[in-house]
Amino acid sequence: MIDSIGRTYRKASLFSSENWTRGWEVTALYSFTTVLIVFGLITLYSASSYDAQTHQLPDTYYSFRQLKGTGLGLIALIICSCMNYDIWRKLAWPILAVTWVLLIVLVLPGENTFAPEINGARRWIRIAGMTLQPSELAKVAIIVWTASLAVRKQNQFMSLRTGFLPFVIIWSAMMLPIAKEPDLMTALLVGFLGCLVLFMAGARVGHFIFVFMIGAPWLYFELNDGFRLERLKSFFDPSVDPAGAGYQVRQSLYAFGSGGLQGVGFEQGRQKFGFLPEAHNDFIFAMIGEEWGFLGVIFTVVMYLVIVGLGFHIAAKASDLMGQLLAAGISSLIAMQAILHMAVGLDLFPTTGLALPFISYGRSNLLVSMACIGILISIARSPQRTRRGLRRARG
Repeated sequence: MIDSIGRTYRKASLFSSENWTRGWEVTALYSFTTVLIVFGLITLYSASSYDAQTHQLPDTYYSFRQLKGTGLGLIALIICSCMNYDIWRKLAWPILAVTWVLLIVLVLPGENTFAPEINGARRWIRIAGMTLQPSELAKVAIIVWTASLAVRKQNQFMSLRTGFLPFVIIWSAMMLPIAKEPDLMTALLVGFLGCLVLFMAGARVGHFIFVFMIGAPWLYFELNDGFRLERLKSFFDPSVDPAGAGYQVRQSLYAFGSGGLQGVGFEQGRQKFGFLPEAHNDFIFAMIGEEWGFLGVIFTVVMYLVIVGLGFHIAAKASDLMGQLLAAGISSLIAMQAILHMAVGLDLFPTTGLALPFISYGRSNLLVSMACIGILISIARSPQRTRRGLRRARG
């Protein structure tokens, strides 16, 4: 009876003044996210100013565009933090469907008007003068959808046909167009996030092993495709192609090596002067290591550890399974992107092209990351909101 009253109250209050109540987790998330974004804007300006000028653009071009993306992200963060996270149950299928349609548009043959090819890949859609990367939205869509369906299928996890295969079918439908962009690492990340959320919901380990064995041949053929194979070879043996596939990582290591303990100083880095491609995006962690040194690297790692730790703390204290799965999935998304980006820069993982959340240039990633923080804040506020609702109902 009490649970029914609580659920009724939560559904009736999509937006509420009580949603602005701040606990220590909410304040900490706001604070650490703000610090990381500001640090990212400063680092991005230094890493991108030369590249912008070489294209006859103002030195603030990339950082100003990122700042506008921060404004949109702030709006998304506030909206998501004020919404009752239960609404994501109803939005799970619509968000997934819209994301899938956008992904299909990217891989349609001859569709260059809305999905132009950039650097040999079609990953962005241009709509009304704005650029959107659907694969960034897919990461969150798969977490929300998997969490929503996992809550409903709790009693069916023992069955492979009814409890597990429906998830695999949808995950595959999302992963295949992303892999065809091509962006295999993001496709694998989407699948991994779905598996992780379902595993935390209680799915059987044997089912994951079975599906992996089925998908292994596809992964093998994808990894043996042209540039991916060259990247793998250069990762295991940097001397194979030092001026080609291994060039970026080599320059990245030069950047870390020259940074020392305290770094060469803000705007004093040399790798951004045409030596390290994508210094403001795929390899911005290397720029942190060069200009801010080992201390800057430690600061960045600690910031992510705190934000991810807060996310899992919120998951542990969430008032229901949906909140737990959402918070854990979002925290895992931020953690995995940060870990993989840093590992690539340090030559601990093959080059992937994943952005460093809140820091790398890319407004789609920034917008989605800030929206994720908003969802975490909404989940953090939910236990207090539920208790107040129960007291009102009893009164």
